[in-house]
Amino acid sequence: MITKCYLLDTSIILDDTQNIIFLWQNAQNQLFICDVVIEELDKKKDLQNETGYFAREFFRCINSDNLSKGGSKGGKIATIAKENNDFIQEICFKFENYSIPLFLIYRPRYKLPPQEHSYNDSKLIEIAKDYHLTLLTNDISLKVRTQAQGIPAQSLFRDRVENPSDIDFWHSFEVHKDKALTDLAQDENFSKLKQWSLIQIDEMDNTDSALYKTGKKIFGLKVGREFMELNLDEILKTHQPYITPINLEQKMLYALLTHPQNNLTIATGSTGSGKTLIALQAGITLVKNGVVDGIVYMRNTITANDKEAELGYRKGDESQKLGYFMYPLYSAINFTIDKLQESSLAKRIEYRGEVNGIQKQAATEYFIQKHNIEIVDIAHARGISIGNKFVIFDEVQNASNATIKLIGTRIGQGSKIVFLGDWAQIDHPYLSKFRNGALSLLSKALKDDFIAGIQLRQTIRSDVASWFGENF
Repeated sequence: MITKCYLLDTSIILDDTQNIIFLWQNAQNQLFICDVVIEELDKKKDLQNETGYFAREFFRCINSDNLSKGGSKGGKIATIAKENNDFIQEICFKFENYSIPLFLIYRPRYKLPPQEHSYNDSKLIEIAKDYHLTLLTNDISLKVRTQAQGIPAQSLFRDRVENPSDIDFWHSFEVHKDKALTDLAQDENFSKLKQWSLIQIDEMDNTDSALYKTGKKIFGLKVGREFMELNLDEILKTHQPYITPINLEQKMLYALLTHPQNNLTIATGSTGSGKTLIALQAGITLVKNGVVDGIVYMRNTITANDKEAELGYRKGDESQKLGYFMYPLYSAINFTIDKLQESSLAKRIEYRGEVNGIQKQAATEYFIQKHNIEIVDIAHARGISIGNKFVIFDEVQNASNATIKLIGTRIGQGSKIVFLGDWAQIDHPYLSKFRNGALSLLSKALKDDFIAGIQLRQTIRSDVASWFGENF
C-alpha cells in the first residue's frame, strides 16, 4: 500500500543516489522527479568531484534500457498531467538487486513567468502543488518557500543524530587498590561495553568504616573482552613524538592511533582541539617504527558553497591547487617544524626555510619528503588501493556516507585510517550539524567493535579565538 508520494529535489540525489532506495521503503512510497531535476543533474555530471559522481551515477542507474514497459502512470496523476499538458514516463532506477519505479514529469511550458532568481525552485514548487506531492529537499530555503505556500515539504532525516554532543566514549569505574585490574573483565557493566571504549578507573581504598577515592586514576581501553591499561606518559616517553600531547584527550587519541590492533578511528573536535596535529604525530611515529610506509592526507575540497573555490577553478598544477585546501596539514607541519627548530641548533639547520604560510616552503617541503607524506585528492581516489599507509581523512563532516565508503574501500592491507572533523562546522550544501559524515562514523563507533571513537572537547586557543568561540 502506497503511504507517501515524494517529489525529489536535485539535492536529494546529489547527497547520495542510494537515498532513492531508502525513500522507496520497499514499495511503500512513490517517488517522482521532474524535468528540472534532470536538467540540473545534466549540468553537474561533468564535475570531477562527489557532486559530479552522483549525477553520473544517477544517469547510469536510469539508462534508456530501464524505461518501464508500463509507460505513463494512470489514474489521478494522468488526469492532472492531461490538464496541464504534461508528459509522464515511468522509468526504472536499477541498483544492485533493486528495481525502483520513478515517475518522470515533463512540463513543456510552466505557468509562472521566467524570473531572475530561483526559477528552477519555483518550477519544482509548481509541480508539487499541481500534483499534490510532498517536496523532499535538503535545500532549507526551498523547503521554507514551499511550506510558506501551504505545500508540504520535508528534509531528508536519514542518519540524523539529534544530540551529537551527548555522544561519549568514556566510561568510569571504581576499583579497590587491592584488586587486580584484570578482574574488571568480570564486571557486568564492563562486559557490556564495546571494544575500544575509553576507560577511567578511580582507585579506591578504605578505613574500618569508610570507602574513599585515593586520587589515583588509571586509564585504558577495552580490547577484546579485557581491560588494557595504558601508561600514557610511558608511551609518549618511548615514542618521543615531535609534539607531545598536552591533555588527557590528546594522549588517548595518540594511544588509539598507534595501538597495533586498531586500524580505524573517528576523532572529532572543534578548531584548537589538536586533532590534526596529534594524528600527524601518530602517523610519523608509525612511519618511524616501520608499521607503515608513509602518510596519506586527504581533505574534502568542499567550501562554503563557493563554486569559484572548487579545485578545478584554482590556478596551477594539481599539487598547487590542493595546497589551497590543505592548510590544516600545513599548519600542523609548520607548528611541528617551529618546535623542532626551537629544540636544537641541529634542527634549525636541518629545517631551513620559511614555514609561516600555506605554500610549501623549503622546510615544509623537506618535512613532507622526509616523512613520506602524500597528499591525495579525493576526486582521484576512485580506482586506487592504499596499502601499508597511515591515512588521515580531514574535514569528514563535509563528506557524505558515499564518500566515506569510497575512501574506506580504497584502504588496502597493512593500512590504518583516521577520520577527523568537527560535526558542528558544516560547509557542504546538503549536510547539517545533525547529519554528516562525522556523525555517521561516531554513531557506528558507539556500537561497532571494529571502529574506535573519541570526541575532543578541550580546545587550546588564543584569548581572541576563545572569546569569539564563547560569544558567537
